[in-house]
Amino acid sequence: MKYRTLPGTGISVSNLALGVMGFGTETDEAEAFRILDRFIEAGGNLIDTANVYGAGASEELLGRWFTSRPDDITGRVVLATKGRFATGSDPNDNGSSRRNLDRALNASLRRLGRETVDLYQLHAWDPLTPIEETLRFLDGAVRAGKIHHIGLSNFTGWQMQLALSTAKALGLTVPVTLQPQYSLVSREIEFEIVPAALHNGIGLLPWSPLASGFLSGKYQKGSQPGKGTRAGEGNPMYDHIFGDLAAKDQNWEVLDVVVDIAKQNGVTPSQVALSWVTNRPGVTAPIIGARTLDQLEQNLIGGDLVLSEEETRRLDEVSAPTPNAYPYGPFGVKQRDRYVDSSKAGILELF
Repeated sequence: MKYRTLPGTGISVSNLALGVMGFGTETDEAEAFRILDRFIEAGGNLIDTANVYGAGASEELLGRWFTSRPDDITGRVVLATKGRFATGSDPNDNGSSRRNLDRALNASLRRLGRETVDLYQLHAWDPLTPIEETLRFLDGAVRAGKIHHIGLSNFTGWQMQLALSTAKALGLTVPVTLQPQYSLVSREIEFEIVPAALHNGIGLLPWSPLASGFLSGKYQKGSQPGKGTRAGEGNPMYDHIFGDLAAKDQNWEVLDVVVDIAKQNGVTPSQVALSWVTNRPGVTAPIIGARTLDQLEQNLIGGDLVLSEEETRRLDEVSAPTPNAYPYGPFGVKQRDRYVDSSKAGILELF
């Protein structure tokens, strides 16, 4: 396992994070414990969950694992969880208000059986709560010893920048990470979010690096998804696999290149796709969601795989987002770059 510094913290984390969203729901406790044990044994240490996963079931299972394992094992874990979405029916059991986050954080700590969480993340932007209120609560929780560091998830570029700039202006604890969706078939964050993260030194923790299994190579164009696959389960959360993703021809072209590179290297398509995300600019650790021990073992190989420059170039080209000319296409890019024509004595050339 390779390690990287969680930006702005001095904490070393594995270059793969274990996402445990399905623990206690999709994955039973015995298998989940085996996955957790193996992840730590392999050198992994960053574990990510959220209060809303299984309405608390994921955190509760993690809490039982912490209790059942010795301190020299659990002490290695860099624990991340999230708050923002509702876990009950209270109309105020949602959002990033001081009231809701206070209740959510305390409930998460009880379920996890911990006094402190290493990384507490806002699960999404809240348009109804002033960001100043949210940041003041998080800063207070850091000062109270309940949180070591704070992060964001599913924020757009402007939302992230506003949160960062506001925290700095008010002298509050500044977020250090962002969890965005990012994969070979979902690269739109490169327009605004990645540049903003690089500018601010924010670590990216991409979720769904395999596009919910689309990049595993188990699906075929024009065929119905098989039983036992996420796309074949009838779960609304995964309907986009054979909805938005499968409807775009470019995504199948991407998959063809992924499969070809995998064959040339004697690895799986999943490992190629995971390697690509792991080594993108600004990425600290993609979040892998293993439902079985075998899936974890396969993903661990992907974290160590390094593609050649030519292989990376092929993947970059086939998966490149295709926006219109403005603001992210050639015309828009030209407005943001500094083209200087020396024949015009340094006048900025825009057109």
